[in-house]
Amino acid sequence: MVVSEFKPGEMVVYPTHGVAEMVSVEHRELAGTKAQFYVLKIVESGLKVMVPVKNAGTVGIRNLVSKEEIDEIYEMLKSREVPRDNQTWNRRSREYEEKINTGSLYEIAELVRDLRVLGARKELSFGEKRVLAKAKKRMVKEISTVKKLADDVATVEVDTIFADIPLKVPPS
Repeated sequence: MVVSEFKPGEMVVYPTHGVAEMVSVEHRELAGTKAQFYVLKIVESGLKVMVPVKNAGTVGIRNLVSKEEIDEIYEMLKSREVPRDNQTWNRRSREYEEKINTGSLYEIAELVRDLRVLGARKELSFGEKRVLAKAKKRMVKEISTVKKLADDVATVEVDTIFADIPLKVPPS
């Protein structure tokens, strides 16, 4: 029998959906095999997801980052040294989605920072703006959950870090 690593009521990160509440651990029988499942409720969407306990590591379910790690992430966000990327949009878009879907707050924060710095150099495309919004929302949700802040307060904290690099907007 597999021992459950996560406990009901605990907040975790489900990589492809973001912050989730561990609702319960249930025993189910599928195709004649008994298994334990984590029942997760995705905070952002309310979606309920069942993940076999034995596959939780493979899926990438993880604990939230610590407050100390958020401080490290904020320091990383302050860096303005980002590599220039000359790849096609299709390749960049795929890489952006892969970074978001890792569930790693470090990867997501790096993506937010890189797109914000790029957005100060040139107007972001529609796709880049969409990816930036998705990544920032995912990042803010984990930060606000860890720090026990409202999402809008965590958003202000993040936006303050980027106050020195306003996004380029098209001329009116």
